[in-house]
Amino acid sequence: MSLLRNTYIGLGSNQGNKRDNLQQAINSIAERVGVIVSISPVYQTESIGFKGDDFFNICLHLKTKHNPENLLKELLEIETILGRKRSNTSEYESRIIDIDILFFDDEIVFSKNLIVPHPELTKRAFVLQPLLDIAPQFIHPIEKKSIAVLAQRCADNTKVERLDFELIKPISISEKYNYIAIEGNIGAGKTTLSSMLAEDFNAKQVLERFADNPFLPKFYEDEERFAFPLEMSFLADRYQQLSDDLAQFDLFKSFIISDYYIFKSLIFAQVTLAHEEFLLYRRMFDIMYKEITKPDLYIYLYQNTDRLLENIKNRGRDYEQNITAGYLKKIHKGYVNFIQSERNLNTLIIDVSELDFVSKRSDYHIIIREITEYMTKNQSSRNSCE
Repeated sequence: MSLLRNTYIGLGSNQGNKRDNLQQAINSIAERVGVIVSISPVYQTESIGFKGDDFFNICLHLKTKHNPENLLKELLEIETILGRKRSNTSEYESRIIDIDILFFDDEIVFSKNLIVPHPELTKRAFVLQPLLDIAPQFIHPIEKKSIAVLAQRCADNTKVERLDFELIKPISISEKYNYIAIEGNIGAGKTTLSSMLAEDFNAKQVLERFADNPFLPKFYEDEERFAFPLEMSFLADRYQQLSDDLAQFDLFKSFIISDYYIFKSLIFAQVTLAHEEFLLYRRMFDIMYKEITKPDLYIYLYQNTDRLLENIKNRGRDYEQNITAGYLKKIHKGYVNFIQSERNLNTLIIDVSELDFVSKRSDYHIIIREITEYMTKNQSSRNSCE
């Protein structure tokens, strides 16, 4: 289990659109690094140690799963993406964005590339003032004094002027939703994605127990004979698992994420069962469906059929190797019909056919961006209607 660590970060900009630079950095940190708890007001300060335009400065309180070294790596990459070009000189210079780790919990870090707490923060009013706004009682692990005391005793007389605008704190997936279900065709990557999101956003994960179903290998050998017992066993197991896991709140997790939703049972049953069997199955399903908690967000991962077949082949499950393109297309059609009919389900469709979110972190960030943009769009729509 990854623990989320309290971290305080300082950001500054004195080139270009400074307000926009800071906001883009905030958005990138929320997307790539962790959950932003709070953002200080923006302060304007003259350049120190060199001649340049005034800086806009802020501090963030962040919760992250990264260790200090990995956190630094992510922040440096964000600086590069936003356009910062580092020179070989050790002297101060203007920059589009500057991101520094100020505190990492109460840890003391001395390494080749990183010193935490930041060695200069007790001498800088432009750091202590925004820290004072968001963490006045935080104790410096070396000085053994609070930020409030350090700010009061700081000898830096540089003018620190609070500006009259605020930056926007991105809403985290973990703050917005209590339960997310991720669905998709066979081989779409739903289990992998749900595992990655659970790890990064501190979610309780509910994974389908398909590997334990004794009827599954038999079904792929003789569909007609084993279709009904397979679908009934899946339905019973999914109902029990979701009922139990969704009812048990985990104090150490922020929300719940599953790699299936119980309606999957009906979609597959429509494809595999004979008409009379399906009618009986549907009666049982309707009874159970009324009792299951509906997800706050239902994500459907779309992959084209060729990619699905490739993924199925690569993961090497013997009983899946005879799955045909026609069968996958029928399953996809079932999902499309379900999504179109379930108007009250909050559904986001993400096309991952051209993405490799397992090997490419940038592709994974594209998915997170789609989710956060969908959250923001829905929030804006609700606000305009109220």
